[in-house]
Amino acid sequence: MDWKTLFFSAEGRIGRSAFWIGWLVLLGVNVVASWIPLIGLLISLASIYCSVCVYSKRLHDMGKSGWLQIWPILICTVLIVGAIVMVAGPAVMAGISNADESAIMAAVMAGVGGMILAFLLAFLIWFGFLLWVGLSSGNPGDNKYGPAPATPAVA
Repeated sequence: MDWKTLFFSAEGRIGRSAFWIGWLVLLGVNVVASWIPLIGLLISLASIYCSVCVYSKRLHDMGKSGWLQIWPILICTVLIVGAIVMVAGPAVMAGISNADESAIMAAVMAGVGGMILAFLLAFLIWFGFLLWVGLSSGNPGDNKYGPAPATPAVA
């Protein structure tokens, strides 16, 4: 499989090795892109499409729909938004009410603790999904997403 098909097409199937190669390339691209101020952001946003394509093909190899990857994205998004609200809520309420400053600070610190836990849980969910997709074996033979990916012959 060529790199254009790997990164820019969600059709077909890929094996574990192609998935990990694609994932590592995307990780490297995003690390380098983080060093470039504005264009790096655009490159990182474009790499989201490439990541969706790589994950979709790997899920296809497992006999699953590529849409399955939406679940960890939604769960992690809800956790992160909830975490931000946990911190922002008490801070906003502090500006509205005349509450005791120490009580407001305690609420903000509790929110920060909750935010750290939410970010940790989101990371664990995403990491678990990555390991599941990357380490599970694919369906042997053809499935509804196409023929099995070619495996290199062992000499």
